[in-house]
Amino acid sequence: MNTRPERPLLDVRRIYAEAAALDLPRGQDVVVRWPDAEIVPVASHWNIPEVHGDERNVRRWVRIKTEALVLGVKKSLVTRPNGRSADFIAPSTANGCAMACAYCYVPRRKGYSNPVTVFANIEQITKHVARNIAKQGPKTEPNQCDPDAWVYDIGENSDCSVDAQLSENVRDLCDLFRMSPTAKASFATKYVNRDLLDWDPMGRTRIRFSLMPQETAKVTDIRTSPVAERIAAVNDFVDAGYEVHLNFSPVILTPTWESDWADLLRQVDDVLSPAAKAQLAAEVIFLTHNQGLHEVNLGWHPKAEDLLWRPDLQEQKVSQNGAVNVRYRAATKGQLVERFRELVAEHVPSCRIRYAF
Repeated sequence: MNTRPERPLLDVRRIYAEAAALDLPRGQDVVVRWPDAEIVPVASHWNIPEVHGDERNVRRWVRIKTEALVLGVKKSLVTRPNGRSADFIAPSTANGCAMACAYCYVPRRKGYSNPVTVFANIEQITKHVARNIAKQGPKTEPNQCDPDAWVYDIGENSDCSVDAQLSENVRDLCDLFRMSPTAKASFATKYVNRDLLDWDPMGRTRIRFSLMPQETAKVTDIRTSPVAERIAAVNDFVDAGYEVHLNFSPVILTPTWESDWADLLRQVDDVLSPAAKAQLAAEVIFLTHNQGLHEVNLGWHPKAEDLLWRPDLQEQKVSQNGAVNVRYRAATKGQLVERFRELVAEHVPSCRIRYAF
């Protein structure tokens, strides 16, 4: 039987680059990694019609993510308070993703495919984060983010495991936290990058492997590592010196969601080692979808919308920026969250839930 070869996650053929980014050492390093790529000068990494913002590109969504890379300079360096997954959100060292999860919120900002933008001014970013860590001093009161350390999410707008294949930005930040006794880095990922096992993070980087039932993931988690591979990687990353949590996210209501999650949770309990379970914690996030993204998905992956766009179960919520989002109805959401907590307690009793909503 003839099968189509699997498309590589990254096969960079065009690098859209700001001149200022090309002048920096990190920008030059990225160009060297892809010597056959065409360099396309751009005035701004935010405004590239061939890459994003053009509705005619929707059918080329995955091809653009595979073949295009953007080099830019991050202009605004701000560390924001968070309080859920982390105490703070650090400035991003990248924006966008080579994967194509159908529910991802990141494309809403630039629109459409949104391949990875690597920010070349990494020295400015790391210095900013170091100053912020020093400003906080020791953490004197435990909270649900961490009992002892200030936690900084370093991957709000990208997947750091993929970013690490494109530049040394993620490693530079993890090295910073490796030497920071009062703080730790954190990022969620759906991609198993075993090169990170050699980094020796000394417990100062928390990786949150995102999980969902594989049958759902096959429809919505496009181009990601298989869920079983993510689970199997947990023990190895714990042994390599990482703190590893789980991100049960997004929880998508299907007719069989309870039994599917029960099967997945039993798999987690069977696979994880005693060492992994001893440090285990998780986040639970039920799906929030977006009307604009729904309309885009209908142009390239309508099958996913059968799961994600459920007017019979969802209600609208207009966000602070005016975007129309949908979420499961508030009248039943509390019951859903409580039922999920019960499933975790039953099937992975070692797993502490840090927060759920």
